[in-house]
Amino acid sequence: MDFLNPRALRWKIAALAAAACCAVAAVIGFLVHDATRERGLSVGKDRALTRLIAAEREFSRTGKAPADIDVRAGHELPEPLARNLADQPDTSGRYATWYDADPPNWYWMWGVVAVGGDAFLVVRDDMSTEVRSLQLLDRSIAKSVLAALLVVVPLAALATEPINRRLRHGARTARRIADGDLDARIGRAGRARDEITEMSAAVDDMATALQRKLENEQRFTADVAHELRTPLMGLVTAAGLLRETDEATELVRDRVRALNALVEDLLEISRLDAGGERARPDPVPLGELVADVVRRTGTDTRVTVRDAEVVETDPRRVERIVVNLVANAHRHGAAPVEVTVGGARIVVRDRGPGFPPDLLDRGPQRFRTGASERGRGHGLGLTIAQGQAGVIGARLTFANAPGGGAVATLDLGAGAA
Repeated sequence: MDFLNPRALRWKIAALAAAACCAVAAVIGFLVHDATRERGLSVGKDRALTRLIAAEREFSRTGKAPADIDVRAGHELPEPLARNLADQPDTSGRYATWYDADPPNWYWMWGVVAVGGDAFLVVRDDMSTEVRSLQLLDRSIAKSVLAALLVVVPLAALATEPINRRLRHGARTARRIADGDLDARIGRAGRARDEITEMSAAVDDMATALQRKLENEQRFTADVAHELRTPLMGLVTAAGLLRETDEATELVRDRVRALNALVEDLLEISRLDAGGERARPDPVPLGELVADVVRRTGTDTRVTVRDAEVVETDPRRVERIVVNLVANAHRHGAAPVEVTVGGARIVVRDRGPGFPPDLLDRGPQRFRTGASERGRGHGLGLTIAQGQAGVIGARLTFANAPGGGAVATLDLGAGAA
């Protein structure tokens, strides 16, 4: 399901929104945390200095320090506090503070003032209240961020649904065009004028240009084949009037037959391209049909039938496919050529160099044999076979056998195509 796919665009956008929220919250949280901490330290320092000033006055008046104030010698002062005191510019009446955030005296604000000689008044102020307030603030910020993410992530995922819907529609249309529906278009639905609309328009323009080029190619092929038919019939008639015993006569008749076969193949391809071919299915015993077709080819081809089924298909088109596959195996492969019929499947195999990689990747292409080692040809036989397989709803696949040789498989089973 696309909604649960973690790699879907909606979740990438939601993750980006969540990352942006976390980044903003981290910056704001750091600034608030730092400002609150500095304010707490300032308050603690002011309290300590206030107590020191009051204790200093009482000490100067009575010679005694208040009960909550320690009187210490210089060597009894904590080292950081003594260092801060030494950094003060004046030696009389000096005040210094030190925040102790390390064990064992966590969260204490120390204050010291010199009262003469080696005597110092030392005060400690508990900062745990400020620390707990700061921790509570951090937890509140974290909870607020999590609550915001619980709202932002689903909203971001839902907000991308119109975009995802338009992209899915474009992908489905592109697949329809790739499958041969050249009339399919994405369209410019909606009022949005964004990159997706621009991409949709570009795909539609590309499909229109592709359709126009393919139609021109099909029309050109059909026109050429039809135009060649008239002079070709004259050539066939003229060749029939030549003397039978002449070697040149046989050569001319052979070339005329080849030209006639090429024109007929071109006409058949033009009909297949136009989509005007319709199958006429009948119940056919597949094993008997294939054996009879191979026998009539007059080639040295071995036929093996194993549990062949009676298939509802167009026998004339199956015959055309089998003839083309067997002829291709003999022309471009090597003996022995074997035809195996099992269930609703027909397998034609030779012992030649196999199909070229380009044919296995892209399928048969007219006027291309794919590799010089497979001999010469127009590349129309396999193209016609594949087109006829599409008409009868069959699936024609091409592969190379592990032990060498080309393997063509025609699957006539229900739903094979």
